[in-house]
Amino acid sequence: MAELELDIQGMTCASCANRIERKLNKMDGVTAQVNYASEKAHVAFDDGTTTDDLIATVESAGYGASLEQIEEDHLTPLRNRLIVSIILSVPVVALAMIPPIQFPGWQWVSLALAVPVVIWGGWGFHRAAWTNLRHGAATMDTLVSVGTLAALGWSLYALFFGTAGHIGMTHGWSLLATDADGSGSIYLEAAAGVTTFILAGRYIEARSKLRAGDALRALLDLGAKDVAVRRGGVEERIPATALTVGDEFVVRPGEKIATDGSVVEGSSAVDQSMITGEPVPVEVAPGSNVTGGTINAGGLIVVRATRVGKDTQLAQMAKLVEDAQASKAAAQRLADRISGIFVPIVIGLAIVTLAAWLLLGQPAAAAFTAAVAVLIIACPCALGLATPLALMMGTGTGAKNGILIKDADALERARGIDTIVLDKTGTVTEGRMELTSVVPAAGEDPDEVLGVAAAIESGSEHPIARAIAKASEAAGAVTDFRNLEGLGAQGIVDGRAVVIGRPRLLDDWASPLGAELRASFDAASARGETVVAIAWDGKARGVLAVSDRIKPSSAEAVRELRALGLEPVLVTGDAEEPARAVAAEVGIDRVIAGVLPADKVDVVKTLQAEGRSVAMVGDGVNDAAALAQADLGMAMGTGTDVAIEASDLTLVRGDLRVAGDAVRLSRKTLGVIRTNLFWAFAYNVAAIPLAAFGLLAPMLAGAAMAFSSVFVVLNSLRLRRFR
Repeated sequence: MAELELDIQGMTCASCANRIERKLNKMDGVTAQVNYASEKAHVAFDDGTTTDDLIATVESAGYGASLEQIEEDHLTPLRNRLIVSIILSVPVVALAMIPPIQFPGWQWVSLALAVPVVIWGGWGFHRAAWTNLRHGAATMDTLVSVGTLAALGWSLYALFFGTAGHIGMTHGWSLLATDADGSGSIYLEAAAGVTTFILAGRYIEARSKLRAGDALRALLDLGAKDVAVRRGGVEERIPATALTVGDEFVVRPGEKIATDGSVVEGSSAVDQSMITGEPVPVEVAPGSNVTGGTINAGGLIVVRATRVGKDTQLAQMAKLVEDAQASKAAAQRLADRISGIFVPIVIGLAIVTLAAWLLLGQPAAAAFTAAVAVLIIACPCALGLATPLALMMGTGTGAKNGILIKDADALERARGIDTIVLDKTGTVTEGRMELTSVVPAAGEDPDEVLGVAAAIESGSEHPIARAIAKASEAAGAVTDFRNLEGLGAQGIVDGRAVVIGRPRLLDDWASPLGAELRASFDAASARGETVVAIAWDGKARGVLAVSDRIKPSSAEAVRELRALGLEPVLVTGDAEEPARAVAAEVGIDRVIAGVLPADKVDVVKTLQAEGRSVAMVGDGVNDAAALAQADLGMAMGTGTDVAIEASDLTLVRGDLRVAGDAVRLSRKTLGVIRTNLFWAFAYNVAAIPLAAFGLLAPMLAGAAMAFSSVFVVLNSLRLRRFR
């Protein structure tokens, strides 16, 4: 399946998005999600479908679509229509509501002012309603258009064919439909006021949708535009997009690093705050990895490009945020289904209201007033904005704070988490092991023990192995190397058959630890160090201890997780003693030690079998399966691509405190979504009966409907303040 993003033009409400989505999903081999807030369609399709087919399908529904984002200024024309409509509507509303200022002929002045508002100001609603009518559909614009044109139409009838046009005519203004007096009633204030109120709501929506996308645009704008590259000993400036893997480029103080790479010359401090949210610059030197989009805050460095284009961390972050904003929460899918059938139901209710009033012997003007109020009050614009706008704000705010959320479902799962499994190495600890001691067996040379151990560990990528390999400059060469998963390693070093790892591995090789080595092993383990034993030629030769420093923030992070109601569980492949020493230092009670990489999945399954909702935090390849199994997988951004791919949330900074932030943000975003949906549903459920029973004037209905959208927008914008 191929995937792409289509920019959609012409959507005015959630019903539009729902209709386009249904059209696309009817195509063979196509799966689509259309987001009204971001105005994008995320489409997956097979070989039998072309991009032109997709665009043609969207256009057949009455909308526009393109692969490239069309930079169109929607705000300026909308703002101009709103300003003119306000200027013209205020006198119309004032004349209708304040009888003492109704001068002779006031109704004709009101008509002259109201017609441009309803026709020109509300042109977007009428055009969308007509387009949808041609395609046999009805959207929220249909309700607005029919309601305002009906109010204007009745007013024209009353003015030209009834008694409302008589010079000297006055009438009061009422909240009740029963006060309407037939052909003497005009509704110009309702037609103009409703149009203006809804225009104001649409303008606030449009501005807020732009602000909701600020975080993503800021991410995309972080990259450098050009770069000083060294080729053939000559430095030249080229566009950053022209860089290829292996190119070496110069980054001077204050410049952005053009792409992901490794420092080959110089040392500096790099400001990574725009990527990780961490304000403290990171020291880099030859061999250090740097991320594109970060700023060189210190000396001149030369960087070799390792990833370019869509493979860079910045591009992947932007893609994650974009995908998350295109996804739909379960609540949004429910709202979409409701909005898809809501408009026809409302039109039916308005017709029933009109008929019921007439059958009960009420004046036609009163029946008409109640029916128009039903049309206008029921327009569920707030329903369409409730979820996508909050989701855009939540994911955008998360990206600014070093939290990448993969999709909307991850937010929902994060809300129910009660247990959090923490991988020890690289998550609670720094993940950088250092050799702390070498204890040789009686008669053995410690340098030789270290040299042989370093030689065999040079074949492994395990953090413990790397620490031992790095500690010796006199390491020999290893052949026939084999990694024994979860136990250690074996190989041939200078003709000796060597095995290194856990004591039980040595037992299997009939080379058990003697009493002295066992005592040294146990003492180092009790100190919280990780200890391995080495043997060759059938005899245990020594034990080596390495230590992984606990991250300074881990204890605080565990306290924050507990405060959120989460029980932390430490899982590690290390032995029980060092694992418990680390757990005690950071405040974790439950420890599961000696877990082989393949068994981490079983740990998560066991906790889930206990009825727990489990989050897993890890950073290694061996954590990927457990991250996928967990109800919520959180990958440390400092970890491997495999772990990040398998997770639901990525904690870019590599600081465990961000896990607590991620849970808080998820809960806060879900809370905003639920508040928005409750308001949108409760508002319509409560208001439609009021309008149907004649207890709500059409203009007040329009104001209330517009306010519901404004409430949803302002409530969603609160997420910008999350820290």
